[in-house]
Amino acid sequence: MGVFKVTEGATDVKETELVPERYSLSQNFPNPFNPTTVINYELPFSGNVSLKVYDVIGREVTTLVNETQQAGSYSVNFNASNLATGVYYYKISAGSFVSVKKMILVK
Repeated sequence: MGVFKVTEGATDVKETELVPERYSLSQNFPNPFNPTTVINYELPFSGNVSLKVYDVIGREVTTLVNETQQAGSYSVNFNASNLATGVYYYKISAGSFVSVKKMILVK
């Protein structure tokens, strides 16, 4: 995925890669969800990324990402069809960046 810029006439399109300026973790969409949702995040630098989901009492439910990734924008689909209705939290750790968001599963 990239940003497209029209140059030299209406039919000449060039793709330019856009590196985010800062780390970010977006609110999942949709929220509340049943049974799938999408989590988006951005990385301004390459490095190890961990994205995990926790239940309301802090137990780890699943690991969505645990790998080295290049700088860029990412989307992760989360399927919670095997989980109970309730509040869950997702946490990203990348470099010195850590962020947590709340999501609600409604069945």
